[in-house]
Amino acid sequence: MNNEVVKKPRGPKAFFKKVYRYRQFLIMLAPAVIYTLIFAYYPMTGIVLAFKKYTYAGGIWGSAWNGFKNFDFFFKSGQALLVTKNTVLYNIVFIAVNTIMQIAVAIFLTEIHNKHYRKITQSLMFLPYFISWVIVGVMAFNIFSSDYGFMNRMITSAGGKKISFYTKPEYWPFILVFFNVWKNIGYGSVMYLAAIMGIDTSVYEAAAIDGANVWQRIRKITIPMIMPTTIILLLLSVGGIFKGNFDLFYNLVGNNGLLYNKTDVIDTLTFRALISSQDFGMSAAIGLYQSVLCFITIVLVNWLVSKYDKDYTLF
Repeated sequence: MNNEVVKKPRGPKAFFKKVYRYRQFLIMLAPAVIYTLIFAYYPMTGIVLAFKKYTYAGGIWGSAWNGFKNFDFFFKSGQALLVTKNTVLYNIVFIAVNTIMQIAVAIFLTEIHNKHYRKITQSLMFLPYFISWVIVGVMAFNIFSSDYGFMNRMITSAGGKKISFYTKPEYWPFILVFFNVWKNIGYGSVMYLAAIMGIDTSVYEAAAIDGANVWQRIRKITIPMIMPTTIILLLLSVGGIFKGNFDLFYNLVGNNGLLYNKTDVIDTLTFRALISSQDFGMSAAIGLYQSVLCFITIVLVNWLVSKYDKDYTLF
């Protein structure tokens, strides 16, 4: 018996042989690679703008370097800690509430046996995702307006006093969380619904024969079986934990300074600063600050997940 190890050819010649062998697959892959390089990686070279004093005449590459001065505005404004805290806390709540509600909706839909009713219900839950945040902001104003808002009409008709929601910051964390969940619950439940539909039905049948009721099947079969999908989606969500949903916060809150302490996030602060000062370098610096924090967070969380189970990690 020949025990000699057959060595695979290496070097440029072997590489080009592989390229030629898989040329059809590489040609099909090329458009996606080119698209990613042009629209995802090439724009990253603009990071240098965070360390330059941008001028229209010089452009990105011709403008003068100014070190870390672009970061001074953000960290010396006194708002850096506040908006960072608001951004992180809102995103943690968004991720937690959205995940729980989306899983619940997915399970609820799978338990509906009437196909027509299930399709109608899923379509109605999916509809808010396609509504613009501008329209959602108008809806919120018509609900919470002091003068003719639906909520205040209900309160006054019950004999209560009007609540000035747009001057009371303490109400807005709940309002923002509600609209975020309402808009994303249908779309977000699709992935969990697909994961549940992929579970072998024989497992449920065996559990039913053993006497397990609906809640026991959900707790013992459905939730454990969709856990890998849940963890992966959580990891992807954590990657943007330092990025606020600008559309949500700006369209619902706008430039209402009375609510900033409870609703201001990094993105809205950057937008106002850019509009008022036209300082592109400062905006790029804050964007880089967000990106670095997001990168560190997802690497850390991915490492923690790997300690629990490597099969659940992203990389």
